[in-house]
Amino acid sequence: MPIKISSELPAFKTLGEENIFVMATERAEHQDIRPLKVIILNIMPKKIETECQLLRLLSNTPLQVDIDLLQMASHVSRNTSHNHLESFYKTFDEVKDKRYDGMIITGAPVELLEYEQVDYWDEITGIMEWSKTHVFSTIYICWAAQAGLYYHFGVPKYPLEHKMFGIFPHRAEVSNCQLLRGFDDIFYVPHSRNTEVRREDIERVPQLEILTSSDMSGVHIVANKNGRQYFITGHSEYDRETIANEYRRDLDKGIDIQMPYNYFPGDDPDNVPVFSWRSTANLLFTNWLNYCVYQKTPYNLDELEVRNWNWETTL
Repeated sequence: MPIKISSELPAFKTLGEENIFVMATERAEHQDIRPLKVIILNIMPKKIETECQLLRLLSNTPLQVDIDLLQMASHVSRNTSHNHLESFYKTFDEVKDKRYDGMIITGAPVELLEYEQVDYWDEITGIMEWSKTHVFSTIYICWAAQAGLYYHFGVPKYPLEHKMFGIFPHRAEVSNCQLLRGFDDIFYVPHSRNTEVRREDIERVPQLEILTSSDMSGVHIVANKNGRQYFITGHSEYDRETIANEYRRDLDKGIDIQMPYNYFPGDDPDNVPVFSWRSTANLLFTNWLNYCVYQKTPYNLDELEVRNWNWETTL
């Protein structure tokens, strides 16, 4: 089954050319089925690129998914046209009375700032709080994962001596976890960040559980034990060339950036990167939609706020 998006969104044409099943809003509205409602708070600079990456992964299930795109009203995007944002994105004021089965909050290039120095901090924390009663399950990615752990549980972040940059091996720390169903014993995940959260801080919080980690890149997926929040420090959604583009961008800016780990064959930037994380990325988002959202979310989303939907129950 498809994801439901506007036929005017650039991702609609891009994904259609890749033979990914997307459905225009006009057609979906004539189907007698309740699609999953998912909202994506996209705070990445290259919004169209991130849209394609996430929508590609969300489309790989037998479920119909109705997508809303959300932007920060308190921040002016310099890398995406105003026309695109006006055409396809909503602000929080426009969605605050709605409820969603799932939400994704992307990363953002603000990790070296203190949280309170980010110009949209008040707005994003308001959205994080709102999600507890208006969204059944939320995925936080990279900086958003660190910000969410800090806001909800007081987990601090720490600067790294060198950027965590490349493709790193990971392993599961728990068994029989539905989010990780089908994962290999060792799986690969892109990371691109200058800060980290630490195991010892997370383990002090009884509501949290570390699901996956890497000996090299540290904590990867942290879950709220109630199954309603997942904090992911990596970028499984990245395309084959995303890290290459970041590497060349930083070189062009004169930034002293190291070669991304385990990315270019032979550490030669002229070689095409091996796409070693694609299957894991597809499993991650498919499992989330199916097991963590579709199988558990109430049919009537109004029940989310009325019942607070087992916010304190365990996985």
